[in-house]
Amino acid sequence: MEKSTNPFTLLTQKRFLPYFITQFLGAFNDNVFKNALIILIAFQGSKMTNLNTDFLINLSAGLFILPFFLFSATAGQWIERQNKDKAIRFIKLVEVIIMSLAAFAFMEGALYALIALLFLMGTQSTFFGPVKYSYIPQQLNENELVEGNALVQMGTFAAILTGTMLGGLLIGGDAGRQNVSIAVIVIAVLGYLSSRAIPLTPAADAKLKINWNVFSETIKNIRFLTHNRTVFLSVLGISWFWFLGASYLVQLPAFTKTALGGNEQVVTLLLTLFTLGIGVGSLSCNKLSENKVELGLVPLGSIGLTVSGIDMYFAQPDLIVRSVIDLKVFLSITYMHLMLDIVFIGFFGGLYIVPLFSLVQQRSEPKHLSRVIAGNNILNALLMVLSAIFAMVLLGSGVSIKQLFLVVAILNAVIALCIYTLAPEFFMRFRIIVWMFLRRMWFMLTQFNRQ
Repeated sequence: MEKSTNPFTLLTQKRFLPYFITQFLGAFNDNVFKNALIILIAFQGSKMTNLNTDFLINLSAGLFILPFFLFSATAGQWIERQNKDKAIRFIKLVEVIIMSLAAFAFMEGALYALIALLFLMGTQSTFFGPVKYSYIPQQLNENELVEGNALVQMGTFAAILTGTMLGGLLIGGDAGRQNVSIAVIVIAVLGYLSSRAIPLTPAADAKLKINWNVFSETIKNIRFLTHNRTVFLSVLGISWFWFLGASYLVQLPAFTKTALGGNEQVVTLLLTLFTLGIGVGSLSCNKLSENKVELGLVPLGSIGLTVSGIDMYFAQPDLIVRSVIDLKVFLSITYMHLMLDIVFIGFFGGLYIVPLFSLVQQRSEPKHLSRVIAGNNILNALLMVLSAIFAMVLLGSGVSIKQLFLVVAILNAVIALCIYTLAPEFFMRFRIIVWMFLRRMWFMLTQFNRQ
């Protein structure tokens, strides 16, 4: 396999570009469909059903995540048995069928059918999850794992942001349902067409016997993760990141409205800054680690997440919001400190998550990687649900969103210390990185003084 010299070189190669486009369009379509449906329920649900719209919105969000609990273990086994290129094409073909049914349901205003199809879309995403990350180590060299994961993480968050924005934009207006119907089919078809160009990627274990009992296999899958201590702790670290990320992403709109007095444009700006930070942080991993999996970046990322999160608490003004302000007014107020903190939270999140995914791929047995990723997805979904429950409990007890962000930032430090105590390798590599950096700075200073 060829060796790429920078992250963007991979985007010119057939072994990566079709896969990258396919996974991006999948996450993009998920969020177009999901957000369009949630907005449809919020603004038109009372005309389409007698049920409480808040209940339906929470039900929809829950049904999309539920398949990750129910079917991830089965999905991991199924992916191990299949050629990954064929598995991806089949999964994308299923997406085309689901989105065609969703388009019809949007046109007919069949709200309950749309909610059921959201569950099916979550199931489709559950089966795509294990192949999304187990494909990378089969097609990329070991010294390209960080590059590949960096691009995928950047693409995933960009897809979530842009998909959410497009879904909200399309569903508005008189022709909203028609616009969404066309969009989800077009995106699904484009995703299938891009999957046709993915090169042959053989099955990891074609003779694996699938256990169709989802409950026993899920328990077995979680136990399976614990066989390799470093991999298991890395998975826990990844899942914690999704707890942290979900806390920020879910609460940011309400925080913008209640604490900053900003409108939807301001929310979009802050989400864009967060996504930009993730992208820059992810891509910086390859440069900082010099084309290898560098565990020392993980403590650096977690320290940055905590410091930025705590600083964000003090950067937030204590305002009494009397009117909603638009983007122009928001930018005219001195919120630069706050905006930089949001960028840095994303940036350090990228430094934190990319090496962890790369480590899981590097140190897992190739025959078991899809099942490891499936177990990771189960824990990710669990931690995202727990983040919602955690936020509801704290906010319900009178804690402000501003204070919630502070609590999460401090919790991040506690979780990080627990992981690094159990796996000292992370902190040892971090000490080496700090020592090398200080030596380099000392050398530069002495050279400068001689001149």
